[in-house]
Amino acid sequence: MSNTAVIKPGNTSLITGGASGIGLAVATLCRKHGMRVAIVDYSNEYLAKAKEILGGSEDVETYQVDVSDLNQLHRLKDKVLERFGSVEFLMLNAGVSAKGGWNDVDYFHKILDTNLYGVINGISTFMPVVTSASGPSAIVITGSKQGITNPPGNPAYNASKAAVKALAEHLSYDLRDTKTSVHLLVPGWTFTGMSGGGPLSNTEKPAGAWWPEQVADYLYQKMDEGKFYAICPDNDVTSDMDKKRMLWSNGDLVDERPALSRWRETWQDDVKAYMKRDLNDLMGSPNLSQMGNEIEE
Repeated sequence: MSNTAVIKPGNTSLITGGASGIGLAVATLCRKHGMRVAIVDYSNEYLAKAKEILGGSEDVETYQVDVSDLNQLHRLKDKVLERFGSVEFLMLNAGVSAKGGWNDVDYFHKILDTNLYGVINGISTFMPVVTSASGPSAIVITGSKQGITNPPGNPAYNASKAAVKALAEHLSYDLRDTKTSVHLLVPGWTFTGMSGGGPLSNTEKPAGAWWPEQVADYLYQKMDEGKFYAICPDNDVTSDMDKKRMLWSNGDLVDERPALSRWRETWQDDVKAYMKRDLNDLMGSPNLSQMGNEIEE
């Protein structure tokens, strides 16, 4: 049975960070398939707009919640179960970004409290609800390519998304023999509130970015294929380019290169030559094969 079997009439989806961007696009997809939708967000203004966009029917409810506050998540669970009775599809998508330095503890708290603990709080609160569903269920967690390739410039955000990736992978393993599938959504460049978009924005979408609806459709496709990872391309970056970048990042470990060598000046010629190589050739290189053997052992 396809993992998309959960997205059907009568089932309930709960989406954090669901009032704009990718969360709203997934909510719209769920509504198109007849699902009931609980939208969770921090912005009352965005929540009101989201309810309008989704049609404002009795099958749509919005909740103003700070996902970093576990008590608010517990109260949310009670409200959602009283309203809908079940949650079959859980998407933990709420996230924030900011810039700060190593001596700015508030910056780290702001990012980690929402991006990491928002996911932890969501799993601990709603996983028992989702896994107890009578039929197929699913948990989708939104990660980031920055949590995989770790580009310099935003350590708190990168760390939060790297941790989210680890949590999602572990959760997928722990639920492997249940009716609940787990998926890690990793968007590419997407026109959301973080990049000047959103339902209240008049900014024109950059040519290289995807619409949030494209990300939602890609997630649905990967779920239908039974995939855990849904690593989205965009109009500038292909799937092959993403794979090469991820392979290079892993190569820092395997080949004992300096950390984040991809961005170091002394490695630029090597990186450029590497990115021009055929992906199949790179995936069969001895170093990467050896890494795979070590993991299996």
